Amino acid sequence: MEQIFGQDWEITPAGGATGEAFIARNEDQQLFLKRNSSPFLAVLSAEGIVPKLIWTKRLESGDVITAQRWMDGRELTHDEMNQEKVAHLLRKIHQSRPLLTMLKRLGKAPLKPEQIFEHTKAILDGEVLSDERVQKALAILQEMLPDVYCDEAVVCHCDVNHNNWLLSEDGHLYLIDWDGAMIADPAIDLGMLLHSYIAKNEWSSWLEKYGIGDSESLRKRMEWYVISQCLSFIQWHKLKKRFEEMNHWYRKLEKMLENHQE
Repeated sequence: MEQIFGQDWEITPAGGATGEAFIARNEDQQLFLKRNSSPFLAVLSAEGIVPKLIWTKRLESGDVITAQRWMDGRELTHDEMNQEKVAHLLRKIHQSRPLLTMLKRLGKAPLKPEQIFEHTKAILDGEVLSDERVQKALAILQEMLPDVYCDEAVVCHCDVNHNNWLLSEDGHLYLIDWDGAMIADPAIDLGMLLHSYIAKNEWSSWLEKYGIGDSESLRKRMEWYVISQCLSFIQWHKLKKRFEEMNHWYRKLEKMLENHQE
């Protein structure tokens, strides 16, 4: 980093899951830096979904550094996920042709439920697989598989946690941290958001803000993807030794299993 900025800049880690994000400060100037970010970032910036991309530079090591405008703002709260602007931004993302075109150029192909199911099974280690809750979840996913097909394939963020929604001081809403993006059924994002933040009696109202109608098919697909994501997050946090977060997803999985039996 120093070869780009020199000694007048202070470079500090910005946290995050990958450890590849940094903050650069020099007096009143501040930038958000990321190492080896995907070219997808440029399209996200152009679409106004992430803070503006300022420049991209390649280091002698071959690493590519991107610098984005630093935004003074905050994460959304749990309750704010019910706001209309959240539904509208997610709809904009799901309908974006430039985002879809760029992900396809980067080699991403639409993922079908059976591919996600097989991948989920493959990544689980022996200890996780031996858990009774996980075995029950996998059985449910297998049983529901014929009911979760959808012809629509869009760009999905795949981690719509409220921590990834950034509200700037001027009121602009962004969705950040796109490392896990894929092309798939929009129910992947809708399911996790609704199951995590919106009361069930308000789902139809939220989906109306988003721009689609409620249906039994959509609810089944959302349930399927949330269970699948719970398993993936359990394994990911276990590998990172983030056991508190792992247990959070176990509890989320338990709730999904209880609701499935109702």
